[in-house]
Amino acid sequence: MTENITINESPVYVSKPEREVKGGLIVIHEVWGLNAHIREVADRYAKEGYVVYAPDLLSHTGIEESTTAQLQQDLFNPEKRNEVQPKLRELMAPIQAPEFANDTVKSLKQIFDHLYGLEETKQKVGVVGFCFGGTYSYNLAVTEPRLIAAVPYYGHADQTVDELKNIQAPILAFYGEKDEALVSKLPELENRMREAGVDFSYQVYADCGHAFFNDSNPYAYNEQASKDSWKRALEFLQTSFSR
Repeated sequence: MTENITINESPVYVSKPEREVKGGLIVIHEVWGLNAHIREVADRYAKEGYVVYAPDLLSHTGIEESTTAQLQQDLFNPEKRNEVQPKLRELMAPIQAPEFANDTVKSLKQIFDHLYGLEETKQKVGVVGFCFGGTYSYNLAVTEPRLIAAVPYYGHADQTVDELKNIQAPILAFYGEKDEALVSKLPELENRMREAGVDFSYQVYADCGHAFFNDSNPYAYNEQASKDSWKRALEFLQTSFSR
């Protein structure tokens, strides 16, 4: 069953399982906003037994499905990448504002509270995020001690060791080898996570880069990495939610 709700002014796509519920899961979209691909991912997780909330965290800035679909394709197309970058910078400017991160984390915590409070989720809520959503999966883990698991895909984490010490949830992260800006920072991130005492692991897939899970983007999608990460994520969540 699917529906659209609003939680404190944030639109949320909801997908619920038809069988026994394992818990709740927040699925956070890429920087392209809440689109058909993310709704389909939410539905896939619902079929695995999770009540899924997929919030729309960007449409209020002008970033929405109708304005980003072609930009996404062009950015990953080597022949059009340079042409589209100025348009992309202009569109993404609002999310660079200093107050944006704080406001977004606040919205996520409100959405978490709503999902956590449902009787059917049994006070067990995890998060999965992609790109922008991967980064905010880390951010939510730092600020929400009740979070039961986090699965960030190609997300950025620049928190200090002291900030990372707030994380109570285990984290399984996924990256593509060609996503050099993020992969080059993984050893240092792993050291900070270890120093902070966080249960942190990651998988880097060869021969693919950013957004390898997105099967709606032919320039980025990697079928083998996507399928393997899906299997690993399900196993990780099953273990985390069974504790």
